[in-house]
Amino acid sequence: MAAKGGIQELQEAVICSVCLAYFNDPVILKCGHNFCRSCITQYCQESETSPPYRCPQCREPFQEGEFQPNRVLRNVVEIAKKIPAPSGERACEKHKALLQLFCEVDQIPICLVCRESRSHRDHPVLPVEEAAQDYQEQIQRRLEILKKERDEILSYKSNGEKTSQELLKQQKTGRQKIVAEFQQLRQFLEEQERLLLAQLEELNKEIEKRRDEYVAKLSEELSSFSSLISEMEQKCQLPASEFLQDIKGTLSRCEREKFQNPGAFSSELKWRIWKSSQGNASLETRMKEFTDSLSSSQQLDKANVTLDPDTAHPRLILSADRRSVRWGVTRQDVPDNPERFDTVPCVLGCEGFTSGRHYWEVEVEVEVGRGHCDVGVARESVSRKEWISFTPEQGIWAVESREDQCWVHMSPAQSIPFPPSRGPRRIRVYLDYERGLVAFFDAGTGDPMVTFPPASFAGERICPFFRVSAGVRLTLCP
Repeated sequence: MAAKGGIQELQEAVICSVCLAYFNDPVILKCGHNFCRSCITQYCQESETSPPYRCPQCREPFQEGEFQPNRVLRNVVEIAKKIPAPSGERACEKHKALLQLFCEVDQIPICLVCRESRSHRDHPVLPVEEAAQDYQEQIQRRLEILKKERDEILSYKSNGEKTSQELLKQQKTGRQKIVAEFQQLRQFLEEQERLLLAQLEELNKEIEKRRDEYVAKLSEELSSFSSLISEMEQKCQLPASEFLQDIKGTLSRCEREKFQNPGAFSSELKWRIWKSSQGNASLETRMKEFTDSLSSSQQLDKANVTLDPDTAHPRLILSADRRSVRWGVTRQDVPDNPERFDTVPCVLGCEGFTSGRHYWEVEVEVEVGRGHCDVGVARESVSRKEWISFTPEQGIWAVESREDQCWVHMSPAQSIPFPPSRGPRRIRVYLDYERGLVAFFDAGTGDPMVTFPPASFAGERICPFFRVSAGVRLTLCP
């Protein structure tokens, strides 16, 4: 500590009281005080009095040119500059002195010379050790909070990973089942395709044969009629006496029986053609019989969903065809009707369901680095005028899609992230009203996303539901 104090005293002793930096070409006055040559010269030039001048420190008089070079001090200055700061401590970059003080205004360590400068002269300061202790206590308090939050996040992460693994296992089993059933369906369709195409090929040959026969008969009749017409036209060009020769026979040939269209295709063939045209209908019947035999089969109606402007939050802008919605910069002047969401930026579909199985698809556009949305269904009685959580308890079954992940809110205290690693750009929503089931799929890949536990809709109307934030655009696929 004594060595440290001696170094500090030495460094302070070689500081010019005028420029507050190390002496540069030091000179000494008669009074014994030292200054940089340039500093004392400038001092004399800027003095408002005539010689003799007075020492800036002791006010003793002196004449310009009386000061002498102080070579010993100059050597000491050079030595002081080379002395490194004690181990572990930093020195002031400007004055090369130890940083012993902490400026509370500028929040930086400073040296004793800096303390006397105009920049810090009026600022409150503390010894660096005392300031460091104060800030260490603050950091320690914040570290305790951060560690606690980190532990909570680790707990959430562990629970989320465990839950996602369980869900993935369930989804894997369901996927394997679906793949097997659709493999059977593909095989069935391929067999039906071969059968129907073989039948159509036979009909094609029969139609071509009947067409050729019909065209040949018509060509024969056309040739006969053309010959007769040519003969009659030539007859009419003859002189009267010659024209009237065998006029009775001529008239007789002109009065031949009217041509009767034999018909290209018989009623029996037309019936067979009509029957083949019903192949799609019969195939649908056979497909229904086949899919009904699959344990997981469902017959779904694709709903033509449009957005209800009477329910749209004032910040949401709907397209003219009411199939697209985005966030608006300003709040629109719209009627504050009871159906309208005015706290949460939501909108419902015009269509509502009280029975049956339905699905629709929504295309999601999220700007990079911002925005999220919720897609799903909601009870018609969902709250419109207050803040709500997007959970079944609040009457909402939805998935939250972001740029890099999707979430499902099972309850206010349980939000579960799930694959894919990137939010799907097209989401398919399934609703089975009678069974109380709501499910979501990635429409781009066909992969299942999540299926909510069965709920009781109790005869209430269930509507398509959408929430949109800034940077998001939702479009209902036709």
